[in-house]
Amino acid sequence: MPDDAKPDYTALAFPDPPPDRPYVYVNMIMSTDGKVVIEGNEQGLGSPIDQRLMRELRVSADVVLNGASTLRTSGTSSRLGDPELGNIRTARGKSEAPIAAVMSGSANLPLDTLFFTGTDFQSVVYVGVEAPQDRIDAIRTTGRDVIQLPASDSVSWMLRHMRTELGAKYVLLEGGPTINGQFLDSGFVDEYFLTIGPCIVGGNGTLTSFYTSHDPARDAVTQLNLISAIPNPTTSEIYLRYRIQH
Repeated sequence: MPDDAKPDYTALAFPDPPPDRPYVYVNMIMSTDGKVVIEGNEQGLGSPIDQRLMRELRVSADVVLNGASTLRTSGTSSRLGDPELGNIRTARGKSEAPIAAVMSGSANLPLDTLFFTGTDFQSVVYVGVEAPQDRIDAIRTTGRDVIQLPASDSVSWMLRHMRTELGAKYVLLEGGPTINGQFLDSGFVDEYFLTIGPCIVGGNGTLTSFYTSHDPARDAVTQLNLISAIPNPTTSEIYLRYRIQH
């Protein structure tokens, strides 16, 4: 494959984060008709090259964050899958793997998944104020930290906690659409990495990258600046990087 058919996401240059929260970048894959799942998850949309890019994006992250639905349907961790990527991080003074985080209002999470059983990365669980105590206690038996979020402004509170308590300057948000939409609505998405897979999914009501509970007015849609667009003739994918216009 030609060198210019794949971006090098290990060498990204990000702006400095805001003073009160980490810089947040989202990574998603979607079909050419804008769908992000097939039969409930993203499998079948992307190639091994896209999977490699997902792990390269983790190199710059201090925290890799997912929503509870993504953890339940696809599993999640912050592993890099390649010792070379871990070496790049440690050479930059970072831990070998980012902190893995999940946000769940109900604390109803599968405790037998890698997120809870893996021993080679740190994990933290952010739960809603109404999460049942017995579920919180069950999560804590896995050895993972549990942080209870306030009833209001939970996303901004969580980001402040990541910055002040976890020392996170850069957070990679890997979905799914609901948590992506929460961050977008709150104004806390700074960049958007998108792979367009060479397929049409179709369907009625299939999820897109950002799910919000309201339809925005035409003059209130989120505007983007294109940073890079790299087509891959081998996989027929396109790798896009956008910066959000705040």
